[in-house]
Amino acid sequence: MTNSFIEKEELYCAHNYRPLPVVLTKGEGVYVWDDAGNRYLDMMSAYSAVSHGHCHPKLVAELHKQAQQLNIVSRAFYTDKLGSFLEKACQLTGFECALPMNTGAEAVETALKAARKWAYTVKGVPEDQAEIIACTNNFHGRTIAIVSLSTEPQYKNGFGPFPKGMRVIPYGDPEALQKAITPNTAAFLVEPIQGEGGIIVPSAGYLKKCADVCKKNNVLMICDEVQTGLGRTGKLLAFQHEDMKPDAIVLGKALGGGLLPVSLFLTRRDIMNVFTPGDHGSTFGGNPLAAAVGAKALDVLVEEKLTERAYEIGNYFQDCLKSLKSSLIKEVRGKGLLIGLEIHNQYPAREICLQMLKYGVLSKETHKTVIRFAPPLIITKVQIDVVVNALQKVLKEVEVKS
Repeated sequence: MTNSFIEKEELYCAHNYRPLPVVLTKGEGVYVWDDAGNRYLDMMSAYSAVSHGHCHPKLVAELHKQAQQLNIVSRAFYTDKLGSFLEKACQLTGFECALPMNTGAEAVETALKAARKWAYTVKGVPEDQAEIIACTNNFHGRTIAIVSLSTEPQYKNGFGPFPKGMRVIPYGDPEALQKAITPNTAAFLVEPIQGEGGIIVPSAGYLKKCADVCKKNNVLMICDEVQTGLGRTGKLLAFQHEDMKPDAIVLGKALGGGLLPVSLFLTRRDIMNVFTPGDHGSTFGGNPLAAAVGAKALDVLVEEKLTERAYEIGNYFQDCLKSLKSSLIKEVRGKGLLIGLEIHNQYPAREICLQMLKYGVLSKETHKTVIRFAPPLIITKVQIDVVVNALQKVLKEVEVKS
């Protein structure tokens, strides 16, 4: 059976993704529908971008309202929406100031630029010698500068040469961080939980130890909270699971309420002050439409207690997954509603995702062996039960065939 939508996308779109064979046309809450009218529980929520649920009525109303007033004027002028949005974001997260961008990758690039200029103008690193440290198995985006920090060969093959001064150490190893730091080290960029890497949760105390190492060596610690931030892990920010606070964070995905790309680099004022007019910018970053939706997304997050829901429902979901009896399951791990189900490598996780389609469940594998479960934070226990029952059926079917 052919599908004209898939055929047209395959013909005209770059083949830089390998989608599951389903054509989505509508979304509401935790559900999406395909072109044949079939309904699915969305267990991906666009890699955490749809934490509020699809087409949240308050967010759609805010989008519609602002779209009729003022959309894009660039940062060449002040607007009535940006200041209040950034004030809300700063007060909620506990940082002093923010620089607005669009995508998570853009915000990470902003963090790297801030760290480098801080190293030269404040720390006294010699010109063009600043170093950035990241971790193996990381995912911070797709730009050339960012993939220079990647340890995934495919992300780098054919895209060199890469910027110098990028170093990589093992994830979860604060001693490796200490050993890697030199007088030229500007910053340590780290995910509190590695999402694309397979939902890898470091041991308790890891972030605190890293923060102590960074402080002792006058190195900025930057937490990439693009996937883990804004309630996803059962805390507003994933670093808050530990008694520490980084020098800066990067937010994106859920900040746009599942409607628009909105991202932020947030930090202390003394770090942000390294930027002067003309140093950095974005035509669309901080536009009134994005600012209005971003502010409303933060309001809804608090008003509907989505962080608390993620903690409660996430624990319930993990308990349900851990109760499954299957020889295919290697491990269940995660925090809140960012959960990875690792499958023994004799069976591709993608095949399990494909089989779950027939039971009305959408998910996607990462690193070939891990099924990602990151549904909208509004999901209920009843809906979780539907997912777990579907997964149990698929696992039994696969075991029989195997």
